[in-house]
Amino acid sequence: MSELPPPLGANRNFRLLWAGEGISVLGSMTTTVIFPLIAVTEFGAGPFWMGLLAGAIWLPWLVLGLFAGAWVDRSDPRRVMMAADLTAAAAVLSVPVAWAADVLTLPHLVVTALGVGCSTVFFRTAYTAFLPRVVSSDDLERANARLFGTESAMQIGGPGVGGLLVQVFSAAYAVVVDVVGYLASFLALARMRPEELAPASEQPPRRPMTTLVREGVAIVARDPFLRYFAITGGVSNFALTGYSALLVLFMVSDLGLAPGSVGLVMAVGAAGGLLGATVATRTTTWLGGAGALRWLQVLGGPPALLVGLAWAGPGAALIGVGSVLVGMGVVGANVVRRSFTMRYVPTELLGRTTATSAVLNFGTMPLAGLAAGVLGTWLGVRETILLMAGLHAACSMAVFIGPFRSGRDLPSTPSEGLTSATVVAPGAAARPRQVPRVSR
Repeated sequence: MSELPPPLGANRNFRLLWAGEGISVLGSMTTTVIFPLIAVTEFGAGPFWMGLLAGAIWLPWLVLGLFAGAWVDRSDPRRVMMAADLTAAAAVLSVPVAWAADVLTLPHLVVTALGVGCSTVFFRTAYTAFLPRVVSSDDLERANARLFGTESAMQIGGPGVGGLLVQVFSAAYAVVVDVVGYLASFLALARMRPEELAPASEQPPRRPMTTLVREGVAIVARDPFLRYFAITGGVSNFALTGYSALLVLFMVSDLGLAPGSVGLVMAVGAAGGLLGATVATRTTTWLGGAGALRWLQVLGGPPALLVGLAWAGPGAALIGVGSVLVGMGVVGANVVRRSFTMRYVPTELLGRTTATSAVLNFGTMPLAGLAAGVLGTWLGVRETILLMAGLHAACSMAVFIGPFRSGRDLPSTPSEGLTSATVVAPGAAARPRQVPRVSR
């Protein structure tokens, strides 16, 4: 096994990871349009069911997130990702099968979303722990920029493809594209060359899962940067998921858009993510990590209000404009933040810390779906979208009171909370374990 992965341009494993993830995201993004369209057009779903459907995909983070992090830290992350791809493919395949048998229902769609959500918990947690073994530390920004950029490009094409597939074929059969995407991701991971990966960190003796979970929670709670990212990410994701849960219903019912137009508007909005991934590395070079995060979050905050101000006809373009700016700021900040975290956190702790942060980041999202359903029924769809967009805008502006509110660069070495993690072996007294410093 090589000591370091090859440079990014000659890195076959990264190319496979990149290609598989891109195809998988394209399929997933078609489903983000197709599932809500099935619910609205085939079953006449209202705000409550739309919120429930949106919340189901994120609920597993709240229930399984901490366990998944501990599991990944003592497993082979590549194999975890492969198993997750197969599980998700089977879950999505059940929709066209049920449709063909004339037994598809709204509860079935919700259960399918739950199944996909469970797979995503393990896949995303393992993905973060796996990437530093695929590429060298110096290539992390460029690798993350390419991955986020490809995801954003697929987010542009996916909704449009999904909307067109619904118009040409039955919506339930259109989700087969997602099944193909998960299988492509599985095959790409299976074809990797393990001998070209960076060596895995030496693991301590096998310990109870509860001990590993507690360590991950304690690390995130102690560290000011990880704590800030986890809390603000949770609030922001609550707001973004809240208005996204009602967005298809808003465009179809309030603005009178056809399925193809819904996909087109969402695709135009997703272009912002591609722009954000493209400029993230250059912005970091100009402004430093801290400066880039501050201004990217400002860019991605207040424009969310434009989405709720859209009206029928030409006013629908406000959804695209607002979504472009939000996507550019959010995705750009994600590139900077993820690269920083992968350097800042020692590899043997990445699974647990990622999962702990994800529980806060994503655990609020099922609650957002339910809240959006209730508020949409009580206040109205437009009013709820504006309320959620305002919350996201306020959370984004909190960057000016966070731990990187001033200065150019983020820290290049871990804080005290990460340089000495406590490891307790069964029957032994607690002792500090020194973790190597992480170079930027």
